[in-house]
Amino acid sequence: MRALTWHGRRDVRVETVPDPKLELPTDVIVRVTSTGVCGSDLHLYELLGPYLDPGDVLGHEPMGIVEEVGPEVTSLVPGDRVVVPFNVSCGTCFMCGQGLHSQCETTQVRERGKGAALFGYSKLYGQVPGGQAQFLRVPFGDTLPVKVPHGPPDERFVYLSDVLPTAWQAVEYAAVPAGGSLTVLGLGPIGDMAARVALHRGAGQVIGVDLVPERLERARARGVTTLDLREHGKDLVAAVRELTGGRGTDAVVDAVGMEAHGAPLAQAAHQFVGLLPDALAQKLMDHAGVDRMAALYTAIEAVRRGGTVSLAGVYGGMADPLPMMTLFDKQIQLRMGQANVRRWVDDILPLLDDADPLGVQGFATHILPLEEGPKAYKAFQAKEDGMIKTLLTP
Repeated sequence: MRALTWHGRRDVRVETVPDPKLELPTDVIVRVTSTGVCGSDLHLYELLGPYLDPGDVLGHEPMGIVEEVGPEVTSLVPGDRVVVPFNVSCGTCFMCGQGLHSQCETTQVRERGKGAALFGYSKLYGQVPGGQAQFLRVPFGDTLPVKVPHGPPDERFVYLSDVLPTAWQAVEYAAVPAGGSLTVLGLGPIGDMAARVALHRGAGQVIGVDLVPERLERARARGVTTLDLREHGKDLVAAVRELTGGRGTDAVVDAVGMEAHGAPLAQAAHQFVGLLPDALAQKLMDHAGVDRMAALYTAIEAVRRGGTVSLAGVYGGMADPLPMMTLFDKQIQLRMGQANVRRWVDDILPLLDDADPLGVQGFATHILPLEEGPKAYKAFQAKEDGMIKTLLTP
């Protein structure tokens, strides 16, 4: 089969690799029809190479058609249409029973001290082959894939793999009161969708922050009050407070994470780590603070006293400095974590109808063949060509 594979920093290729096979009686094989390129894929493209091997298949946002089922699978048959959550979660352990599928005890990567395995996301999360490929082996066939109806285009459902549940959890964790206010830092796919979810769920005011014109324009069209980071810069927090009676918003979603702008020293650390041999780079990342923290610092300043900061953006450092005095003094609640995809499916599925309240149809700015995957990674990383969300079609 053809698959998008990692070969080094900023070097991904589409090549022919062996087809996946059933390995356990509860596995299914899915023929991928659409698969997303995620912002967190750029961390593999740019920074997390020390945890990858050449030839690793990337991608964790797939959907498709079931081609083959293991002998113990009872809920799916060949021909069924499914979305595959990015968490490799069993659905039956204690953690899954608590709705914490990203902490699944069956697939926890204990040797790395990490939670549930993830599709296509490095040795840190199990080195499971990913979904930017023609076929994908999916374990836990009765409890992991999300069965969806035939008929509507893939884009109606594909974001159930990651974008929708990640944005939904970010807003849930933000605990925005009815009619309350929310700032969303970063209007990439997750931030954009989080703003839409917040408005749908009754937020009275959503402020979106970014520096890419296409992202700002798209958010404004959905009723978001936008602030251009290029214009406000160091006055961003003052601008948020001016829009909220001087207090700051009830909650802030940081949808940027370690890719924040405005941190040249941390950016240099990112680049330095990427040049080190794998063993040294892993040791540094396992024990040092290497993140660009500008977005988190802004979130802590922009939220009102007694408010909540919800982290949806990925951070990777182990010793990043936190302004603990400010967090304590402002009585800020801080929530974060990988999205528990299966936890939110029942809440989101009813919204994926013809009314399309979240605007999932047309959410992708680019739909490209899998063979153009390397081009998509390069453009997405550079924020070129108006690229906000890309789907690849194997």
